[in-house]
Amino acid sequence: MSNISSMRNISVANYFLHAVLRNAAEKGLDPAQLLHEAGISAELLKQQNARIPAVKFGKLQAITMRAMKDEFLGYGPGRYLPGTWTNMCYSLINCATLGHALARYCRFYQMFEWGLQPRFEINGDEARLILDRGDPNYPYGIYAFELIMFNLHRFSSWFTQQHLPLIAVNLEYSAPDHAEEYRHLFLGQAIYFDKPQTELVFHRSLTELPAKQTEQSLHRFLQHPILVFLIQQYKEKSWTAQVRIIINKNLVNTPGIDEIAEQLNLHPQTLRRRLAQEGSTFNEVKTQCRHDTALYYLGKSKLSIESIAQRTGFSEASAFTRAFKTWTGMTPQHYRQQL
Repeated sequence: MSNISSMRNISVANYFLHAVLRNAAEKGLDPAQLLHEAGISAELLKQQNARIPAVKFGKLQAITMRAMKDEFLGYGPGRYLPGTWTNMCYSLINCATLGHALARYCRFYQMFEWGLQPRFEINGDEARLILDRGDPNYPYGIYAFELIMFNLHRFSSWFTQQHLPLIAVNLEYSAPDHAEEYRHLFLGQAIYFDKPQTELVFHRSLTELPAKQTEQSLHRFLQHPILVFLIQQYKEKSWTAQVRIIINKNLVNTPGIDEIAEQLNLHPQTLRRRLAQEGSTFNEVKTQCRHDTALYYLGKSKLSIESIAQRTGFSEASAFTRAFKTWTGMTPQHYRQQL
């Protein structure tokens, strides 16, 4: 977990707060109380462009799962009782390869006939993790698919200690309003909507990747699995992640794409092309770095707005305030008051 502390300024969109809390009220829970326990202001639910530190979001999801007594957050006709995920993890931790682990992962969740059941297939050079509807008539919400697909990809990455490269993320539903978040959700992988089935597609050679985890490391992981999935970084990184790291180290004097390309031993146009292949641009990465860093420092009450503006690469507090209002719909002062 040595890389976690340096990634605490990662944020998630307001949409995911609504998604986690969507079914809480009908189970007799107070969403405002759940937000309070996670250290999140209920006011942020009303701010369409607001972003929330990943650490607090992870805490909210864990709290809500425990309160609902359902690791599926009410998105299915039945519940995954607390401990389901832990038992699944222990059932496969001694698997020798990723392929073996994923096959066992699928068999475990296929025991729940009503859920979104993962199925593992290998055809030619491609391996596929397919989500089947256990109950074909049940109206599974989009977050049900997002939750399981995200967990599958991030668990595979944790198990092998590298961000698992994908050929495609195919989704059976149309692009939602928050589709832009998918580039972060799936680490810049290729996303396709309106497909015949929901699946992760990757090269079959990756099924032979050796396990990099043990029962000891699993025990540490299970203390905060959601947080690990949200912010853990590995040695093998996408081009977007590499650019993000360089920018985060130099936000006060943010380097341009030419300078970053030189550090990565690439021609600037090559770097632009590789970022585009991951669904990103240099300016978007730079803006996201500034945005996430601003959210992180606004949680530090002793720092002035002027100091935060400087730390996020703005020469004047007024320019920072204008940019922040564009990102979130509120001023930095207003955002801080909601924390």
